[in-house]
Amino acid sequence: MTTVYLSLGSNIGDREKNLRDAIAALVEPGARLTRVSSFYETAPVDFTDQPWFLNCVVETETQLPPLELLRALRAIEVQLGSKKEFAKGPRLLDIDILTYGDATLDTAELQVPHPRMTQRRFVLAPLAELAPDLRHPSWHATVGELLARSKDRSEVRKFPRTIS
Repeated sequence: MTTVYLSLGSNIGDREKNLRDAIAALVEPGARLTRVSSFYETAPVDFTDQPWFLNCVVETETQLPPLELLRALRAIEVQLGSKKEFAKGPRLLDIDILTYGDATLDTAELQVPHPRMTQRRFVLAPLAELAPDLRHPSWHATVGELLARSKDRSEVRKFPRTIS
């Protein structure tokens, strides 16, 4: 089993339900969910003329190879009704592979670790909650250190989770 960190985000519809539905669906592609961060409400980055996102990070263990996992995650997005009208735009659901163990991959379809994750507070804050001491071989610091040094000043705040 390989430990994988995934980032989940939603800014259309019932954002919290979208994330909860995606987390529940993660058992389908052969991943064993081990931990889920708090939910964070985050300001949009890059394309800012859109609703705020709700984000979280999940830790899973999987036996699926990286590209198979990616395809399974894309299938979950489609199954739950997500459509990406344009890059960085509004979305019902987005699931990204942040890390896949210590692997480094750079293909047209998948880059691991996620190429911009170390510069994004909306990823680093929930990831630091779960794994502040995580350090990928390609990084110069731990997740906690990367968050503390981040130049990204976009707003990221814990979202009050409802009990379900």
